[in-house]
Amino acid sequence: MRAMQDTWREPDFVERSHAWIDERLVDLGRTRTGEVEQPHVTDWSTVMRVPTDGGTVWFKANDDTMVHEAAVLELVAARSAGRVPAPLVRDPGTGWMLLADGGQRLRELVEEERSLARWQDVLGAYARVQIACEDVVDELLALGLPDRRLATLPGAYADLVAALPDADRRLPPASDIEELCTRLAAYGIHETVQHDDLHDGQVFLSDGVHQVLDWGDACVSHPFFTLAVTLEGVISWGVDDVQDSEDLRPHLAAYLEPYAARYGTTVAHLREAAAIAMRLGWVCRAVNGALPQEPDRTHVRLKMFLDGKP
Repeated sequence: MRAMQDTWREPDFVERSHAWIDERLVDLGRTRTGEVEQPHVTDWSTVMRVPTDGGTVWFKANDDTMVHEAAVLELVAARSAGRVPAPLVRDPGTGWMLLADGGQRLRELVEEERSLARWQDVLGAYARVQIACEDVVDELLALGLPDRRLATLPGAYADLVAALPDADRRLPPASDIEELCTRLAAYGIHETVQHDDLHDGQVFLSDGVHQVLDWGDACVSHPFFTLAVTLEGVISWGVDDVQDSEDLRPHLAAYLEPYAARYGTTVAHLREAAAIAMRLGWVCRAVNGALPQEPDRTHVRLKMFLDGKP
C-alpha cells in the first residue's frame, strides 16, 4: 500500500500546491521571495514554509480524515480572543490553508528558560477557548469534527479493541468505560471542542501571546480529556524528561479555574472530575488517533488508560 507521504511529494501535488500558494499570496497582497520548503511530511498531512515580502507564511494540507481542520480552525479562532490563529486564507474544497508564522515554539522556550511556568497561561487560555465553543458544538460536528462525546465513547472503545491486533487481555469491557463516562457526566460540564494532542510542539509565542496551533486531531468530547496528553503525557515529565518530576497541581488549577468560574463551583470539586477525565482521555486519544499502520501507538495509549487510578 502506497504511503500518503509519497503523495505529498509527488511533482503533481507539489506543482499544484505551489500554484495555489502563489495565487493566494496575490489575493493577500504579498509576493513570494524565495523557494518553498517542505519540512514536514506525514501520512496525514504536509506543511510547507513560504518566504514572502510580508514575512513567512505556512501552507498546510491534510488527508481526507482531517480535511475539516481549516474550517474548524476558523470557527474556533473567532471565539478564542486571539489564542487560536485563523487561517489567512483557506480553500473550502481541499481544506488547504495558509497560516501566519506562529513565532517561537514552547518546546524551545522551555529548554531555554528551564521552566514549565508558561503552561499555566496556556492552559487557562485554552480552557476559556473551550468554554467559548460550548454553544457551537453542532456547527463543529457539521464541519466534520469527530464525535467523541461521552455517549459515543464506550461503543467506539469496544469497536477499537475488537479490531486491535494482540489487544491487552487486561483491557476492561465497554461497560466499565460506560460507568466511568456516567461518573464524569454527573459533574455537568458541557462537551465542546478538544484539541486532543496539546503538547509543547503545538504552542507558539508571538508578540507576547501564547497561541495553540495544529487542530487536526481535534474532536468534540468532554473538555477535560485534554488533560491526559497535556498533563500526564507532557507536563508531568518536567524539563528534563523525567516522569512525575513536575508538580501538576498548579497547572491543573490554572486549567480548572475558568471552569470553576463558569460553573459556579470550586477547583477542588472539579479536580475529582479531572481525575476521571485524565484516565478516560487516553481512551479518547486511542480511539481518535487510531491509525491502522501504527497500532503500537494505540497500544501505548490504552496502556496509559490501564495504568490510571480512578
